[in-house]
Amino acid sequence: MAARKSAAKSNTSKEELLNYYREMLLIRRFEEKAGQLYGMGLIGGFCHLYIGQEAVVVGLEAAAEEGDKRITSYRDHGHMLAAGMDPKGVMAELTGREGGYSKGKGGSMHMFSREKHFYGGHGIVGAQVPLGAGLAFADKYKENGRVTFTYFGDGAANQGQVYETFNMAALWQLPVVFVIENNQYAMGTAQKRSTSTPQLHTRGKAFGIPGETVDGMDVLAVKAGGDKAVAHCRSGKGPYILEVMTYRYRGHSMSDPAKYRTREEVQKMREERDPIEHVRELIVQGKHASDDDLKAIDKEIKAIVNEAAEFSKESPEPALDELWTDIYAEEVPQTA
Repeated sequence: MAARKSAAKSNTSKEELLNYYREMLLIRRFEEKAGQLYGMGLIGGFCHLYIGQEAVVVGLEAAAEEGDKRITSYRDHGHMLAAGMDPKGVMAELTGREGGYSKGKGGSMHMFSREKHFYGGHGIVGAQVPLGAGLAFADKYKENGRVTFTYFGDGAANQGQVYETFNMAALWQLPVVFVIENNQYAMGTAQKRSTSTPQLHTRGKAFGIPGETVDGMDVLAVKAGGDKAVAHCRSGKGPYILEVMTYRYRGHSMSDPAKYRTREEVQKMREERDPIEHVRELIVQGKHASDDDLKAIDKEIKAIVNEAAEFSKESPEPALDELWTDIYAEEVPQTA
């Protein structure tokens, strides 16, 4: 892969680079394994892989603080792993097993973790955007200094509920970073064929919401953009829109043949813009680790993913009476 410059390179430590490498590699290897299990019939329903987009969530998680929240769409496995959720629980949920984060009842698109402040995983296009503003409204009300990362794609950016949410978020000065993961094809339609605005972050101008575009194939550029957005929100200035230009290597879902783009285009992105290889180059060039060190990390990550896969196969299927659980709240909290 050709060498390329990176944002904030001189300000990034050895430890940070190696952590970015590990986190992105975990997502990549996990998603590759999920694809294999889907092909074997062990994962049913829809399955949307995050391969190629790893730098987005890893860079933004690096800009987050403890207690910050995140909510996203159905392409969510990477966000869960970057937030610190256990790969075993995530993979077991994909296979519909009792050991999954939603006890096997949510599948790929519907997992949550209150402990990690991860609020889904939502199957309806754009539906998570107003929910993300709601999370930010709660933090604004509590005055706790927290920020919510609300992720959605370039396709969802055309949803009406997104603009209603922009209006409310600006009106109430909510601490929410609207992250547009622009992988350029939505479900399967190129942005230029579906969207009149070339730069999606400008969609907030009518509401007075500032925004910018960052390179989503460069984790350091994403981290720098995330720092700026988070500082804006945490200082009480209201919402911020971060359009992160990225690219998915696989189809929209496992059932998508992706005939709307050429194999040559995908291969070119893999060879010239891969986010993991980019960080690997920075590590090697900076002499932060040897090839053997990086191979050892890859071996360790593969072991973690294989262990998660085995757990997901061995965990029992949920009992039939689980159909009736988690429907109504057993205890309604009362406020003074």
